[in-house]
Amino acid sequence: MNRVEKSKEKFNQLFGEGVTAAHATDPDFQEILNHFIFGEVFYQGNLDDKMRELITLVVLTTNQTLPQLKAHVSAALNVGLTPVEIKEAVYQCAPYIGFPKTLNAINEVNEVFKSNNITLPLESQKQVEEDNRFDKGLETQVEIFGDIIAKMREGAPANQKHIQDYLSSFCFGDFYTRGGLDLKTRELLTLCIVSALGGAEGQVKAHVQGNKNVGNDKETLITAITHCLPYMGFPRTLNALNCINEIIPEN
Repeated sequence: MNRVEKSKEKFNQLFGEGVTAAHATDPDFQEILNHFIFGEVFYQGNLDDKMRELITLVVLTTNQTLPQLKAHVSAALNVGLTPVEIKEAVYQCAPYIGFPKTLNAINEVNEVFKSNNITLPLESQKQVEEDNRFDKGLETQVEIFGDIIAKMREGAPANQKHIQDYLSSFCFGDFYTRGGLDLKTRELLTLCIVSALGGAEGQVKAHVQGNKNVGNDKETLITAITHCLPYMGFPRTLNALNCINEIIPEN
């Protein structure tokens, strides 16, 4: 199949038969969009459609492009993602984009779930308690990043040590330890989130190393960032690729 045929097949798989409103008002633009995203990008690299939709969800959440997010929640269900997987991907954004934007996205997800008769709330994926969230979070943090975590904690000024504690207990304890998505998936999604933010290249590099440490190889990272391209543009994509190449040089 050529890319036009591929794009039609993929679009129908994700969204069902039919056309968007933009087909009527901006047909040329919609054609460019469809052929590039669904005829080329979706076929680049080694990720399956479930992972691609998870990546799309977190980038759209980060960008707060909520109408498109809502459409892709439906697409995510259509390719076989569970409601829990979808919710956990959106929850994973909170430490990086803040609660208000994450709540905006959760509202969109819930609307789609309700229209599909999915009962809310979903089964809890919580796996830590108040007395162990710090320890479990720190354990996960060290699993991803290694000895550098101890050095970061030791080197933090006294008036900023609480930030290091929050990283361990909140970011990694409250979110990374949850069920629904495995560690490799969460770390790959986090790379996409911080790449989509723009201006967070230090964190992108850290999460490139984190992905490598948990077993996501360079080709997987390149494919993931390539999949982000239509949703975050070339500048942030190229910056993220530069970070990948710096941390994992070509042989």
